[in-house]
Amino acid sequence: MNPSYFSSSDILQMETRTRAAFINSLSGFKSASLIGTIDNKGQTNLAIFSSVFHIGSNPALIGFINRPDTADRHTLENILATNCFTINHVHAGIYRQAHQSSARYPKAISEFEATGLTPEFLPLLAAPYVKESKIKYGLSLAETHHLVINGTILVIGKVEEIIIPENCVLPSGAIAIEQAETIAISGLDSYHNTQLLGRLSYAKLDRLPTDLI
Repeated sequence: MNPSYFSSSDILQMETRTRAAFINSLSGFKSASLIGTIDNKGQTNLAIFSSVFHIGSNPALIGFINRPDTADRHTLENILATNCFTINHVHAGIYRQAHQSSARYPKAISEFEATGLTPEFLPLLAAPYVKESKIKYGLSLAETHHLVINGTILVIGKVEEIIIPENCVLPSGAIAIEQAETIAISGLDSYHNTQLLGRLSYAKLDRLPTDLI
């Protein structure tokens, strides 16, 4: 397969949507997550994100990147108002509804209702979960950071509770996300099932990794 070459000037000359699709695909497979929020008047919101990532385990911290606030950003507004949000894994059974949540619904319309997904409320946090999601967790707002380079906002949440199928937690503590049918996303519109290639032992200088399963 012959490689193609793109310079930074080539990328800048691309049509806006073409460039967005191209660069969004560049980092490879990413998590597909639905972030659930609510405002102080009880209006729920649901939005799909592919920028959720692990920050630390002690304390348990998860972050995501919110796009520039040059337009209405209901997710960020609600998090700042209530100091909490939920993150819900997308699985094969709900990926179409999850994708539809990216449509620009006005604030008065809840994406839960628009997509047919069900809000689920638990006692600890005000923010709604997606009832149909199998792996989900609730977070309190820890920090936000404005990234000057492109106007995006890094949102960091502290994990307060986790809801997960019992058979998805391995003896090592690792989560077998494929058993919950969690899927991956690439670019802006491509959804993927995954296949486990192997689980390897902890890497050490004096030995090669061995298969754990």
